[in-house]
Amino acid sequence: MRKAEISRKTAETDISVTVDLDGTGRYDIRTGVGFFDHMMDQLARHALIDITLRCEGDLHIDDHHTVEDCGIALGQALTRALGDKRGIRRYGSFHLAMDDALVRAALDLSGRPFLVWNLPFPTEKIGSFDTELVREFFQAFATHGGITLHVDLIHGVNSHHIAEAAFKAVARSLREAVEPDPRRADAIPSTKGML
Repeated sequence: MRKAEISRKTAETDISVTVDLDGTGRYDIRTGVGFFDHMMDQLARHALIDITLRCEGDLHIDDHHTVEDCGIALGQALTRALGDKRGIRRYGSFHLAMDDALVRAALDLSGRPFLVWNLPFPTEKIGSFDTELVREFFQAFATHGGITLHVDLIHGVNSHHIAEAAFKAVARSLREAVEPDPRRADAIPSTKGML
């Protein structure tokens, strides 16, 4: 069973998240940050990972802790659900077009966290949401999910489209990487014998 549940409570946030890597993309996201919830919906739907996420955060300060800590918890849940990563494809990449935006994502579930980020936004905000928080989420997710993640903007002029294309591109890459490889069902996808 490739499922996991994580609870994470700090002085800033109280989070519970469940993931099912063999889901259909069902989601139930409630963080109190509307635009972020919309992006998390996209991540679940396009990765075909069922995600339930609840967060009570210090939104009276700003959205930063909520968004970052959700990335931490989701990364931890992914790591737990993958176990020893036996039989997965490990790698994934995708080019995602959304109107004016074209984003490329590539990732490796290597256990070696690293983020390469080339996704400039033309505006500082999408509604009331700080665009810099998109990177904060993916930094936390990559770090705690043990993911090497590259995200590149190839073209785009609309911040909403750029952000959404990034979440969808990462989702499609993640979908590919966590998918069981029928040709290597019992094998660790590494010559080292472990990830």
